[in-house]
Amino acid sequence: MAELLGDLRAETASFEQLLQPLRDDDWERPTPAEGWAIRDQVSHLAWFDDAAVLAATDPGGYEALLGRFGSVDDVAEAMRGMPPGELRAWFGASRARSLEVFGTLDARDRLPWFGPPMSAASFVTARLMETWAHGQDVADALGVVREPTERLRHVATIGFRARPYSFAVRALPVPEEPVRVELSLPGGGTWTAGPEEATGLVRGTILDFCLVVTQRIHLSDTGLEATPGPARAWMEIAQAFAGGPGKGRAPKSG
Repeated sequence: MAELLGDLRAETASFEQLLQPLRDDDWERPTPAEGWAIRDQVSHLAWFDDAAVLAATDPGGYEALLGRFGSVDDVAEAMRGMPPGELRAWFGASRARSLEVFGTLDARDRLPWFGPPMSAASFVTARLMETWAHGQDVADALGVVREPTERLRHVATIGFRARPYSFAVRALPVPEEPVRVELSLPGGGTWTAGPEEATGLVRGTILDFCLVVTQRIHLSDTGLEATPGPARAWMEIAQAFAGGPGKGRAPKSG
């Protein structure tokens, strides 16, 4: 948990660096997420940080919130009247509070969420994944190229573990054949998951893999290699985040 929380703090700082130089009109810049501006990416993270605190500290309050929840687009629309200064302060406060609460949890504690319940360790990993993914949308809107970091191993981990969910959320049967993932890390070395004897294989950079499983890029716009069968089928619908089936991104080639 200490390592995870340290990496979440670092990813938060990276996200806040993107926001720091923004003028008020920059918050309205469109991002690659259809219909969402930079402000919507920030309000999304802040709102779900508040929800995460409820899930960890007030299960009844979280269940009540879940009953009122419509969609992520509803959340974004409801917050569009908030001035940029207040929105930035909200994100800072909600993230600080969530980090404080996460620090009191045991890695094995079970927490409810919008998808299946998760351990506290997986919960923190999911918040890091969301921060990185929405940060990618903001970076793309600003034309900023972010250097990949070793923190991507956390995004890759939750992306790999979410393979059955990627099928289940679409009411598709989960392939019985195992899949192995072999990814090159930014600083050298290889991140792997899945049995060595698996015939289904995904190979490439950890950045490309993370962009695909968070649906920030179309598979065809990456250098990932996925063998035909269960590996390719997974990569075409991969989804690391909870909720309904993601829309994904269209290929750049059209």
